[in-house]
Amino acid sequence: MKFTRRDVIRTTAAAAAGALGSRFVGSSAFAQEGLTYKPEEGAKLRLLRWSPFVQGDEDQWLKNTKRFTEATGVEVRVDKESWEDIRPKAAVAANVGSGPDLMFVWFDDPHQYPDKLLDVTELGDHLGKKYGGWYDGPKQYATREGKFIGLPLATIGNAIVYRESWVKEAGFSEFPKDTAGFLELCKALKAKGHPAGFTHGHGVGDGNNYAHWLLWSHGGQMVDEAGKVTINSPETLKAIQYAQELYKTFIPGTESWLDVNNNRAFLAGEVSVIANGISVYNTAKVNKDKDPKLAEIAKDIRTTNMPIGPVGKSVELFQVTTAVIFNYTPYPNAAKAYLQFMFEDPQMSDWITSSAGYCCQTLKAFDNNPVWKADPNNAAYAKASATLRPNGYAGPLGYASAATMADYVLVDMFAKAVTGQATPQEAMEEAEKRANRYYRV
Repeated sequence: MKFTRRDVIRTTAAAAAGALGSRFVGSSAFAQEGLTYKPEEGAKLRLLRWSPFVQGDEDQWLKNTKRFTEATGVEVRVDKESWEDIRPKAAVAANVGSGPDLMFVWFDDPHQYPDKLLDVTELGDHLGKKYGGWYDGPKQYATREGKFIGLPLATIGNAIVYRESWVKEAGFSEFPKDTAGFLELCKALKAKGHPAGFTHGHGVGDGNNYAHWLLWSHGGQMVDEAGKVTINSPETLKAIQYAQELYKTFIPGTESWLDVNNNRAFLAGEVSVIANGISVYNTAKVNKDKDPKLAEIAKDIRTTNMPIGPVGKSVELFQVTTAVIFNYTPYPNAAKAYLQFMFEDPQMSDWITSSAGYCCQTLKAFDNNPVWKADPNNAAYAKASATLRPNGYAGPLGYASAATMADYVLVDMFAKAVTGQATPQEAMEEAEKRANRYYRV
């Protein structure tokens, strides 16, 4: 069975238990307590966001947008692009000074062009105060020099997704909690004809999440606190050596995988374990009545957090998306009013619920959303915003950290080593050289 990207993103949140009922928000409800922005006369907005992997996310965002238009009269056009295309599209818009008024961007992209973004500190402070404060990780991505250059929209959690029956078939009664046990499990699964599959390609989410977990779980880091490149280290070498052994248990071709490929392979029954958002489980669950094979997979899926490495604690990246407003917009008040409306309850509550565990809240007051207890498999994603480590660790976020990630320096280091294109030492030295192009301390 082959799955296209359309199959994956067709997922809905219909199966999420305890969903909040939709609530009509009229113009009287739009005047939010304590802070209001009056849209400019004749204002029209365009938002560019990433294509969804859980359809309920997009559907609810559009419903909330319709509520905003009904409340204010401001029309909002919502366009979407693939995950991989968001970063270059945002960079072009920032540099050229034209394009969408608002965008959902990834990781520390806002730090590449902070002077091109509208200062939303007043709104960020207001929402943080009203809704229990922002989680620190997402906030770091959206703030610079004490100012909000965007609003932390969501964290897309990442966790181990596996076939429980196959893990038991391999001789394991439970999923290993450490990297040593994880490697032994993957070896046993491969021997049973059920290989693993982790993205070594330029996947914005999955490729970066996996590479950073490999590095950090073994105590390595791209830079130190001062921003000095330290990737060429004994800890990094151990991470690469571990990755080489793990790669031997993979299905062929993971070095070219993007974010959609592990979803496809898992749902086709080709692999036993991947690292992914909740989307792959929801795709199987929502479509189980249409396809007996998907029904079997949905029943067999379990999720858990990534294994703990020699560093002795959980250290994971997770992809964070930030809503930014470009300062070239002719309608700054309308844009801020739109974001305020979308972050306020009930819009944010409804969106988190409809995302079915895919979009984790960045404001602490939304932690008790019923979606996190609607299905046991959602639990591994519930604390993504609270536990993530920013990609620039251990140095500051900024142009260098953003550019190093955008250039896939870390992802390429592991890919070249595991595929034999370079020795571990050569891979580290190349990564060091590439990172130093951006980090000039």
